[in-house]
Amino acid sequence: MEATVILPILKKKLAFLSGGKDRRSGLILTIPLCLEQTNMDELSVTLDYLLSIPSEKCKARGFTVIVDGRKSQWNVVKTVVLMLQNVVPAEVSLVCVVKPDEFWDKKVTHFCFWKEKDRLGFEVILVSANKLTRYIEPCQLTEDFGGSLTYDHMDWLNKRLVFEKFTKDSTSLLDELALINNGSDKGNQQEKERSMDLNFLPSVDPETVLQTGHELLSELQQRRFNGSDGGVSWSPMDDELLAQPQVMKLLDSLREQYTRYQEVCRQRSKRTQLEEIQQKVMQVVNWLEGPGSEQLRTQWGIGDSIRASQALQQKHEEIESQHSEWFAVYVELNQQIAALLNAGDEEDLVELKSLQQQLSDVCYRQASQLEFRQNLLQAALEFHGVAQDLSQQLDGLLGMLCVDVAPADGASIQQTLKLLEEKLKSVDVGLQGLREKGQGLLDQISNQASWAYGKDVTIENKENVDHIQGVMEDMQLRKQRCEDMVDVRRLKMLQMVQLFKCEEDAAQAVEWLSELLDALLKTHIRLGDDAQETKVLLEKHRKFVDVAQSTYDYGRQLLQATVVLCQSLRCTSRSSGDTLPRLNRVWKQFTIASEERAHRLEIAIAFHSNAEKILQECPEEPEAINDEEQFDEMEAVGKSLLDRLTVPVVYPDGTEQYFGSPSDMASTAEHIRERMKLVNLKRQQLRHPEATITES
Repeated sequence: MEATVILPILKKKLAFLSGGKDRRSGLILTIPLCLEQTNMDELSVTLDYLLSIPSEKCKARGFTVIVDGRKSQWNVVKTVVLMLQNVVPAEVSLVCVVKPDEFWDKKVTHFCFWKEKDRLGFEVILVSANKLTRYIEPCQLTEDFGGSLTYDHMDWLNKRLVFEKFTKDSTSLLDELALINNGSDKGNQQEKERSMDLNFLPSVDPETVLQTGHELLSELQQRRFNGSDGGVSWSPMDDELLAQPQVMKLLDSLREQYTRYQEVCRQRSKRTQLEEIQQKVMQVVNWLEGPGSEQLRTQWGIGDSIRASQALQQKHEEIESQHSEWFAVYVELNQQIAALLNAGDEEDLVELKSLQQQLSDVCYRQASQLEFRQNLLQAALEFHGVAQDLSQQLDGLLGMLCVDVAPADGASIQQTLKLLEEKLKSVDVGLQGLREKGQGLLDQISNQASWAYGKDVTIENKENVDHIQGVMEDMQLRKQRCEDMVDVRRLKMLQMVQLFKCEEDAAQAVEWLSELLDALLKTHIRLGDDAQETKVLLEKHRKFVDVAQSTYDYGRQLLQATVVLCQSLRCTSRSSGDTLPRLNRVWKQFTIASEERAHRLEIAIAFHSNAEKILQECPEEPEAINDEEQFDEMEAVGKSLLDRLTVPVVYPDGTEQYFGSPSDMASTAEHIRERMKLVNLKRQQLRHPEATITES
């Protein structure tokens, strides 16, 4: 009997199991009678349902029935007690009839139950509500009888409905799952799939049923339905009422069958997934070995210029783009296969590994070809780029060599020569780089045949090799021609550097000679204070003249060298018409000035020598007293020297130049005059010695 069938009767609470127990651990069955007439049929149905809940073990302990007659009449109570004999005669141990405050006729009631005791099979006692604790502990009595046990009939009824629904759903689900699982274990593969197709989905969701069972079991495993110790009801469906073992048994069976069901679903899903993977693998393999390989077979050229190589690269990128879509499918398939391999199903391992190996071999081979082709085109692009740069460098170098050299000075020639050497060095580096790039490209082309899938690529490779070698040979020839022209230009420029250097040095020699002349006229003005000093000055003057002579000779040699270089270079030297006349003019001026300087020093030596000789003679020597000629000679030399100091140096062009400043000449003349006065004084002393003594 299910609670849902008699739900309206159960809601009337004609009887209930509160969960309380007597002192013999027997269950307490409570029958609360009311003022209204109790329907005995409904009560009988209620009792039948309630007594079907406990286990046989619980029933063997007997029931204590509490008939609450406080709100009913004696004849109703009697009828209920007698009905217990028919409903549960063997299970009832004690019937406690709770009497009302206005007690029934004691004699009648006592006599009645005492007389029927043997026939009823259980003891019936009349007791007031406050004396009920003599037979049952207060904690096992509900609040209606002064106990502390709280009982919520609707809460119990709702949980009972949940329990019965779970029992019904789980039993039905177990039958369906068993049918599905047993069908998958029998027959051949076609019968198995047909059975799975017909009975694959159960009528209820197993997860929902399991969740309901777990929640129900969780409540059953608690002592009370609603958590805390105070104000909650005892569970009427504990282990003694058989609810918990039933739920646990059903859950175990459900989990077992559901696990088998999941495995059946997994096997079917795996087989479907494996078939899909096989289909996709063949699609990838067929495309890569078909259209994909055909695209690569038609692409073997490397181009003959940067633009051509770039066009081939763009075409290759389009091919790679098409391949990348299939490679993405390969990655996805590889992950799916790896996941299936990790599942560890031995029956599919061989097939999965074979698919994975086939897919990997084809994809890696195609990817290697794409990468090889990309590297080859990149190498060709770099080769053509280096060749183009080198060609531009050679064009620039050739243009520089074809322009005639017309530098303004030696520094610009040096700069031009340095630039020429740098360009030639850059060409050498570029040619070396071209050779390296070309050799690397040739090495790659030599390996190209291994990717040809049987296609003869000899013609294509020969064209590429001939093109690469032709470019390198052409660049080598152009570079050799430029080197020859650079050698000629270098020799010419070095000669021009030497020419400018000779012209600069010759001009410098003129400047040096001019500086020597200027120094001679402005600083070489002293004639000495005595003969010895004048002789030293004359010796220094001769060395000074030797230096000027060397400078003049050096300038003449440089100018002669410029003439030779000009003849070699077939150009007109500016020095022969400008520097040489200036050199000769300055040298002539220096020669006149130096000779004048030498004459003055020689006269000064003679003057100082005669003066010193006269001034040093003693008066006791008679031969010196009458030597008038010596005084006259000295005086003539002094006057000649003074006259010469006032005379300028006259150059061939008529220009005049004095030694030193007028003050310098005046100082020198004053010194000579002082010397002459001393000599005259000496002369007078020699003529009139007495007058000199008297004055003394």
